[in-house]
Amino acid sequence: MQWLRTKTVAQALADADEPGRQLKRTLGTFDLIIMGMAVAVGAGIFSVGARAAGTFAGPAVIFSFIIAAFTCALAIMCYAEFASKVPVTGSAYTYTYLTLGEGLAWIIGWNLLLEMISAAAVIAKYWGIYLSTVFATAGIDIPSTLQWGGITLYWGPFFIVTVFTLLLVRGTKESAKVNNFFTMVKLAITVFVIVVGFTYMNTDNFSPFIPPAQPPVVAHGVSGDVWGQPMLAWLFGAQPSQYGWLGVISGAALVFFAFLGFDIVATSAEEVKDPQRTLPRGILGGLALVTVLYILVTLALTGMVPYTELAKADNPSLATAFIAVGADWAAQIISIGVLAGMTTVVMVLLMGTSRVLLALCRDGLLPRSWGVTSQRNTPVRLQIAVGVVVAILAGFTKVEALEEMINIGTLSAFVLVSVGVLILRKKNPHSTGYRVPFAPVLPMLSAVLCVYLMMNLTTLTWVRFMAWMGLGVVIYVCYGMRQSRLAKGE
Repeated sequence: MQWLRTKTVAQALADADEPGRQLKRTLGTFDLIIMGMAVAVGAGIFSVGARAAGTFAGPAVIFSFIIAAFTCALAIMCYAEFASKVPVTGSAYTYTYLTLGEGLAWIIGWNLLLEMISAAAVIAKYWGIYLSTVFATAGIDIPSTLQWGGITLYWGPFFIVTVFTLLLVRGTKESAKVNNFFTMVKLAITVFVIVVGFTYMNTDNFSPFIPPAQPPVVAHGVSGDVWGQPMLAWLFGAQPSQYGWLGVISGAALVFFAFLGFDIVATSAEEVKDPQRTLPRGILGGLALVTVLYILVTLALTGMVPYTELAKADNPSLATAFIAVGADWAAQIISIGVLAGMTTVVMVLLMGTSRVLLALCRDGLLPRSWGVTSQRNTPVRLQIAVGVVVAILAGFTKVEALEEMINIGTLSAFVLVSVGVLILRKKNPHSTGYRVPFAPVLPMLSAVLCVYLMMNLTTLTWVRFMAWMGLGVVIYVCYGMRQSRLAKGE
């Protein structure tokens, strides 16, 4: 059955060396650490923590971050093992193709496109909004939108997506240099937030640390109807609630957004020097540093203001907390940090999307004519196509409504990679490279925790997710199944 047919590691490596479709190995450990931090230390650290604290968990949001970080760490160890043994582009799509079959690989590749395109468009949209905010703090009034007849255009996303699309077309190493610069800027501002935030800390704000559960208030995506409930609560008929331990878990499902990006680092495996050593060090090193920063920022945030103040804000963020304590000057600096943070996130997501598409085209599941690389060893056609799609979504649609779709797409990929790493070991028992410790316990625990977090996303998110996967199945049956190189015996 073609749905279950798998590629071998040798086939995957040979595909990566196909003339005209190759990528160039230019990235080192430091580049990967910065890349992971570039995409993770973005919108998440500046806004999603405040939203989770005010809406779901109160000061106990620190537990939400720890749960999300632990879950992410388990999955990332599985990614690191795959990436060190099969250093080719495609990330979870390629790994699933090697272990669980072409059909599931296509679905995961389809979900990765959902995650990355949605995330790039959402972050680009917010980038444009924050750009206007930064101008406003300097006394310059520049609107975030332009009106053409009855059409509203967010010009900021068009600008940032165009700039980074052109930069990525030039080459990965050049893009990495720009990425490194912006990442260092936002890391400096993150440290500033921690230091200044601790000077305003009031330990009374930590009480109660875990607020008692209560009926949900309609705010920030939380509602009492069936669509706003976590899927798990709806399945078991539990009454909707806010705060308490269930709130901590729901907060973990939300703040998981803040750890997105480390799976995207794996898509660069084919562009990494000495991948067996560099990839595990780069991915896990970046995750460790990001987790420490998140915990410190969360402590500063919840210590500065009561979580009830965050709950009242329409769009709670770190700036909300600093304004509440009268430090408006710090809020202005944070706005610049948010802008720098989102800048690097957009770039890494645009790059990651084109690499997943390149892997799909190499295998024939999408037209192979799209998956060619330039003399600079970059997938020019795919990179431009991704830039156009992201710019249109961010510029003309309310793409921010799909925020939770990013999480569910990533978590579904994490589940299959965690299971797949055990299958890879059975198929290639003598392969060298990084190995997840305490297997099979840790990989299976990773899969279970990812499923649990998925079940704590809303029922509306699940309905949208199932519709997206249904569309993917249709495309695979009508095109990919027939055009696959594996099916043709190539």
